[in-house]
Amino acid sequence: MKKVTVSSLLNMKKDGEKIAALTAYDASFAKLFDEMQIDVLLIGDSLGMVLKGEDSTLGVSIDDVAYHTQCVRNGAQRAFVVADMPFMTYSTPALAYEQAAKLMRSGASMVKLEGGEWLLETIHGLVERSVPVCGHLGLTPQSVNVFGGFKVQGREKDKADALLQSAIQLEQAGIQLLVLECVPASLAKKVSEALTIPVIGIGAGCDTDGQILVMHDMLGISANYMPKFSKNFLIETGDIRKAVQHYIDDVKSAAFPASEHWFE
Repeated sequence: MKKVTVSSLLNMKKDGEKIAALTAYDASFAKLFDEMQIDVLLIGDSLGMVLKGEDSTLGVSIDDVAYHTQCVRNGAQRAFVVADMPFMTYSTPALAYEQAAKLMRSGASMVKLEGGEWLLETIHGLVERSVPVCGHLGLTPQSVNVFGGFKVQGREKDKADALLQSAIQLEQAGIQLLVLECVPASLAKKVSEALTIPVIGIGAGCDTDGQILVMHDMLGISANYMPKFSKNFLIETGDIRKAVQHYIDDVKSAAFPASEHWFE
């Protein structure tokens, strides 16, 4: 099977083909998802919540993500592998370079950072140093204490305008992929249309260039709660492989997410 690359993802956006993505944390699930031809696998700092049982992502370390990245890379031959940079591992450009190198050596094809304008220098520096970068705007879980909880972002016009501007700035700085989380569907559509790079949504409507879910949510086995933007595909199929295929098919056909899964 031909490997998914940055160029592949860009061509998918150009061709109007939706990108299907899931989180993964070990070799066995990565291999299964890979065999089902998932496009992107993210080693998310969500592992703090779904694997460690914590109430936020803040306790995840770079070593945690590096370990799970290596596990996923060992299982995935085709999928594009993105690894999260955990809380405070990219607070300065120099620190970001050092920490990103650990994830790339562990098998990541790209690293993901949460934030807007303050990250522009860091992103530019990473790209200059041959580290591909995925941005993340909207509900950024590492900022949960600033937001006062897990809340939809960008509903007010000024905040929506600022988010759109941030997305444009991030692309200009060099990101090659963007995750939009928990923003109104209309805003996600504007961002996707404004950028030339692929935009992957989670709780951001059906007009982004692709979708991502935490694998535990997609299978209905999360330890905490089922987010509004997720769907239990396992309950409809009774089989993990069929559930994954159902998810991929629904993303590709734009049947998922449906209106009950997004925010206005």
